[in-house]
Amino acid sequence: MPTSIRVAEGVHAGGSAPLLLLAGPDVIESEAHTLRMARALAGIARERGVALVFKASFDKANRTSAASYRGPGLAEGVRVLRRVKEETGLPVTTDFHLPDQAAALAPVVDLLQVPAFLCRQTDMLLAAGATGRAVNVKKGQFVAPGDMRHAVEKVRAGGGAPVMLTERGTTFGYHTLVVDFRSLERMRALGVPVCFDATHSVQMPGALQNASGGEREFIAPLARAAVAVGVDALFFEVHDDPASALCDGPSQFPLAEFPALLDGLLRLDRERRGLLASSPERRP
Repeated sequence: MPTSIRVAEGVHAGGSAPLLLLAGPDVIESEAHTLRMARALAGIARERGVALVFKASFDKANRTSAASYRGPGLAEGVRVLRRVKEETGLPVTTDFHLPDQAAALAPVVDLLQVPAFLCRQTDMLLAAGATGRAVNVKKGQFVAPGDMRHAVEKVRAGGGAPVMLTERGTTFGYHTLVVDFRSLERMRALGVPVCFDATHSVQMPGALQNASGGEREFIAPLARAAVAVGVDALFFEVHDDPASALCDGPSQFPLAEFPALLDGLLRLDRERRGLLASSPERRP
């Protein structure tokens, strides 16, 4: 069983901890929109008694086109995320793209996210580990799951910060990702909690010529499959109007449909855990 890590006060992932949710819009579009989404997601999580970490990026440094919206930047992003914490009580997470950004984010951000494209960058991983904050490293679309042990070791070498790994699909030809669900088990075997990113896994990188496409209809079935296999956390990018989202609209899940999806996933997770608890062949 993966070691449990502390993400924030009273919020854990792995071990015997309940399923953890990471959810929010892809990018900070405005302060008002971010707060509206955070309040809505906080209410959804509170009604179901599930822990939720709010996610929104301050900078999307890997957009397909240089003309695409990237976000408000580091200083404004930190300010908005601080307001989210103050007004909703939710812990927050965001990705970063340069090593020196880790220390600037750490006073506010509870869970530092290392983007998939940067999961091999030693300076990024060392900087994240040095903050002492929990770190979520997304498995690169080009990395074998077992090889993520090196990323874990680098974060720990930076200062022993607790680590979680996230599966978000593997490159399969042009403009396509596939999910090998064996990777969930293989990364959990490294002794760390594992998260499944159901929305980035349906991305079609660069498929819209100047932006990424996505196959939103597969978010729910992939999430259900991941829960059935066994994960410690689920990651969703959620938007109240995906068609008008400033980034990754085709792969964001509609806010209005999120409660029903979540209810089904929580039922499935309870059933899976119940079966494990009653099985004489359950693994340690």
